[in-house]
Amino acid sequence: MAVKTPTPNDTMTTDRIEKRVVLRAPRTRVWRALSNAQEFGTWFRVKLEGAFTAGKPIRGRMAIPGYEHLTIELLIEHIDPERYFSYRWHPYAIDPTVDYSAEPTTLVEFTLADVDGGTELTIVESGFDRIPLARRAEAFRMNDNGWTGQIKHLAKYVE
Repeated sequence: MAVKTPTPNDTMTTDRIEKRVVLRAPRTRVWRALSNAQEFGTWFRVKLEGAFTAGKPIRGRMAIPGYEHLTIELLIEHIDPERYFSYRWHPYAIDPTVDYSAEPTTLVEFTLADVDGGTELTIVESGFDRIPLARRAEAFRMNDNGWTGQIKHLAKYVE
């Protein structure tokens, strides 16, 4: 795995997080880890209930130490086999006493491309500028750090 420090190819604004990594695994392997709900749950550390289906929500209980009390919901947006997978969710929605359902969601996109030595994965999460101001900066910061960690989990899982 080659986790890069931010370069001009990695854009960061207040609205969008973008991460790129080259995984030493074939595209089919990376695709399966992203698009199969059980495999996704293994490296992302969430116990999902069901399968990923475009246009349908899927829920699951977090399996990250300290966050096991949280249930997340992903609304699967688009699945283009071995190329693109996207979903919407409520970023850093960690307070179990808050109903986040009225808030806008962010869009998480995974794009795969073949490169020498493996698969380039681009992860983009956008829409933070629509998150309520009171929690926007923290959600952005936590998800930016979160994606850095999740890339490491994914790389270990597929390589």
